[in-house]
Amino acid sequence: MAILITIMVLELKEPSGANWSDLHSRLPVFLSYLLSFMYLGIYWNNHHHMLQATERVTGAVLWANMALLFWLSLVPFVTAWAGANNLAPAPTALYGIILLLAALSFTILQATIIKAEGPNSILKKAIGRDRKEWLSIALYVTAIVVSGWVPWMSYAFYIIVALIWLVPDRRIERYLD
Repeated sequence: MAILITIMVLELKEPSGANWSDLHSRLPVFLSYLLSFMYLGIYWNNHHHMLQATERVTGAVLWANMALLFWLSLVPFVTAWAGANNLAPAPTALYGIILLLAALSFTILQATIIKAEGPNSILKKAIGRDRKEWLSIALYVTAIVVSGWVPWMSYAFYIIVALIWLVPDRRIERYLD
């Protein structure tokens, strides 16, 4: 995930001039980078926590993890496209689709780990019903649907989801201590 963040920062190009006003044209690119950086950081932290609670890794777990990494690897691409096309419907929708697929992949990875470890696993006890995860998925779907009419509202939903997850999930830490 650190490599994905590095790839994204390489997409940030300097302004053409030396005045503060020259930064204005680069603002959409920087804001899309900032949001994506937050997302990758959130995934990195929660992935780390989840793997700390994992005692058994199966082939299915490895493939589920690979699916998550695939969708996250597309974040630099959609970040660059969204940033270059400020609030355009198609990049806004694709940004949400990638976030949705990453969230679903994370959910599948979590379920695959629990299946491998059984219902008494630390992870199962820690996550419970996982309302935040399902709320996030609902917000992504809503954002994708409204992106064709009100793209700025889609980004508001993406920011809300990021804020929901900004503080690392402490449920797993409670079971590890």
